Amino acid sequence: MKFLVLSDIHGDVAALDRLDAAFAEADAVLFGGDFAQFAHTETALPVLKKLCAKHEVIFAVLGNCDEPAFLARLEDADISVQGSIAWHEGLAFAGSGGGSRFTGTTPFERDEDELVGDFAVVTDAPEGADADGHWNNLLLIMHNPPKDTACDLLPNGAHVGSASLRAFIEQTSPLAVVTGHIHESAGIDHIGTTTIINPGSLAEGKYGWLECEKNADGWHVTKAELRTL
Repeated sequence: MKFLVLSDIHGDVAALDRLDAAFAEADAVLFGGDFAQFAHTETALPVLKKLCAKHEVIFAVLGNCDEPAFLARLEDADISVQGSIAWHEGLAFAGSGGGSRFTGTTPFERDEDELVGDFAVVTDAPEGADADGHWNNLLLIMHNPPKDTACDLLPNGAHVGSASLRAFIEQTSPLAVVTGHIHESAGIDHIGTTTIINPGSLAEGKYGWLECEKNADGWHVTKAELRTL
């Protein structure tokens, strides 16, 4: 399967129109949150409407710049995987929304228990895991990146991701993780066998591409790329 990987649109509807070829090629879209521009939550709805017009299969969560109540809009559009699991073409998709508590100036900042708590639905669905609790066919979408990867690294060398989200990845070994939030940390990394991708901010012209295939021994990531408009 081919995935267009997006995050941190921040109200830039026009950027979506520049991705028509990628939308056409992708089997599905994975969106890591931040529909809204910073301090302008009203910009989220036009982005949601435009995004839903671009593709029929979208899996998304909220970002820290989005109002928590905006989740109802995602659910009405049937694209939310925040706190839930969706199944498509043999793959499972689950999500965690919002960002770690930091400045308190954005509307959806959460503590560690809340961030990882969105994945309780994964823990409570053992039929998807092997005897070790690992999920070969699971893709996680988390706005806040896990700690200590190329995807949570600030220019000053500090890793600002979530230790709890990293521990959950180590526990479940999903196929891939899509994240965002830290614009400076567009990157691709691994935690064990799990591919981690932060596509960067689409508002800054950055996006990603992910391809997965299934063979005799299960699902594998065959391509992970960072791209620019």
